[in-house]
Amino acid sequence: MFRILKQSLRTGVVTEAAPSHNDAELERLGIEVRRHIDARFGGSLAIRQVDAGSCNGCELEIHALNNPFYDVERFGIHFVASPRHADVLLVTGPVSRHMETALRRTWRATPSPKFVIAAGSCACDGGEIGVSYASCGTIENVIPVDVKIPGCPPSPVDLLKGLLGALEIDR
Repeated sequence: MFRILKQSLRTGVVTEAAPSHNDAELERLGIEVRRHIDARFGGSLAIRQVDAGSCNGCELEIHALNNPFYDVERFGIHFVASPRHADVLLVTGPVSRHMETALRRTWRATPSPKFVIAAGSCACDGGEIGVSYASCGTIENVIPVDVKIPGCPPSPVDLLKGLLGALEIDR
């Protein structure tokens, strides 16, 4: 055991440097999103995230939106557990056949006016999976989509940009 501890101390820290982030861009986006939310939703935007069959890469980036660095709740955005409380459906992954009915039910349960955002390459164009016996492919094959956020996975800043794009749609 001491041999392992000694080797660890000799080796030191061998991690990558943290990625650089543009705090000014994040703040600018957040303020713009907040302005739209205040004008259209009375100060709060509820998002229901639906994993329709993804690899969970997009979910990791979506969860990052709630970490202390991005902290999207300060801009009036929060995630909800029920589609009945949601203003936005944020859907990831190609729609597996087993999730097709659940996604349709979730979409129907979300009150209008609602926005549907397809997040990630798989949700936008089917990704590597496409249409098969086990997959319906893109989200558009199952429910109408308002905004597509490409990327594998899209970064949290890209997700905020896509959300801003949805809020700028005139309804």
